[in-house]
Amino acid sequence: MRSGIIIRAMSTVAKSFQTNQVVPDVIAVAPQELLKVKYPSGVEVSEGNELTPTQVKDVPSVQWSADPNSLYTLCMTDPDAPSRKEPQHREWHHWLVGNIPGNSVEKGETLSQYVGSGPPPDTGLHRYVFLVYKQPSKLEFGEPRLTNTNADNRGGFSIAKLAAKYALGDPIAGNFYQAKFDDYVPILYKQLGF
Repeated sequence: MRSGIIIRAMSTVAKSFQTNQVVPDVIAVAPQELLKVKYPSGVEVSEGNELTPTQVKDVPSVQWSADPNSLYTLCMTDPDAPSRKEPQHREWHHWLVGNIPGNSVEKGETLSQYVGSGPPPDTGLHRYVFLVYKQPSKLEFGEPRLTNTNADNRGGFSIAKLAAKYALGDPIAGNFYQAKFDDYVPILYKQLGF
């Protein structure tokens, strides 16, 4: 009975990733596990639900079925920059943490500090995709360390290429939401130096 519930949940994740074209726009294979993502504002990410940039401005808590003796990489990326119709900067990554022990994101190696959603005005809904990869071992990441006070080196990213570079395989867990411009976005742009 329990395994039937798990299988059903897994196919729901894959279906939502395909229906919303996260597969193939971001990754080739959907994760099997739904990643739990909850923001301090009280909202939760739920397979493409619509949230506002104001609701997702702060670093969320993230949980998955982690092996406490393994290391993981977590990414949040926007494949729709500057818009879904014209994704010239695909992908613009918002958060990247590697060498996460078990489920303890705060103990991982932050490669790119968290930046909330900042879709430009009149560009419609953007997809914000969270993915977790199980690492084969501790990694020495060659990527530049990015702060949350500028936008350099965030556009033109590809989580699929990063996963291939470090032999991470397919993501084991994931989730995503959608957001469009709101009054918080200009505040974020000022923070990033736009």
